[in-house]
Amino acid sequence: MIRLSLRKFKPATPGQRFKILPGFDEITKTEPEKNLLRPLKRTGGRNSDGRLAVRHRGGGHKRLYRIIDFKRDKTGIKAKVVSIEYDPNRSARIALLQYGDGEKRYIIAPHGLKVNDEVESGPDAEIKDGNALPLSKIPDGTFIHNIELYHGRGGQLVRSAGTSAQLMAKEGKFAHVKLPSGEIRLILLNCQATIGQVGNMEHGSISSGKAGRARWLGQRPEVRGVAMNPIDHPLGGGEGKSAGGRPPVTPWGKPTKGYKTRKKRKPSDRLILKRRK
Repeated sequence: MIRLSLRKFKPATPGQRFKILPGFDEITKTEPEKNLLRPLKRTGGRNSDGRLAVRHRGGGHKRLYRIIDFKRDKTGIKAKVVSIEYDPNRSARIALLQYGDGEKRYIIAPHGLKVNDEVESGPDAEIKDGNALPLSKIPDGTFIHNIELYHGRGGQLVRSAGTSAQLMAKEGKFAHVKLPSGEIRLILLNCQATIGQVGNMEHGSISSGKAGRARWLGQRPEVRGVAMNPIDHPLGGGEGKSAGGRPPVTPWGKPTKGYKTRKKRKPSDRLILKRRK
């Protein structure tokens, strides 16, 4: 079992006192594969009309997008793991595969995958970490990730660092899959999933240590509503410090902190056996 390390620092400066960073011990290559890179345009949280749809985004370091093979549609051909790499666009690590015909592709690196390991996709693949199979071919109780919701669309569920879902049972044309949130959902048996747990399990223990590191990631500061003026926020104003005087709301008066925004009925609701709450 691979044990990942975390880097802690002596408190020589205030920013280093609580800083905890990943050790990057599993990274074997620092330069990405050029053929699998694409430019990534930053919007700063603005939508197609140019209006600010998501606040507190902007700045940050430039990034290039790594093309990830979420579909795993190169079936029946074994691939060798060439390297484990860092991806600035996601919390998980990525693995560079080289197939027998020379083609290279990136996949999300599962926990325990090492250089020179062999992985395969398809209904006849072995049940081992990194292999992708239809849910109908995966035994009950297996931990999986990168799960398709629709056959051929590519993995959409369980792709973050350290996450995994569990295949609970099969009934008719559906599989019962328990997601990391605790929700149990029906997914068609012909949908594909990858065996194992997503790597970089220490991601949740990382502490930035200083605000500047958040700015490097493109996260801008948030300001409390009660610290604003009345014209800027419903909770603003008042003599001295005030508690707001009303339940927590957004700058546009919508309730927040627990207010449900999901539509009353979605077509996919019928596939949820047990909700996460």
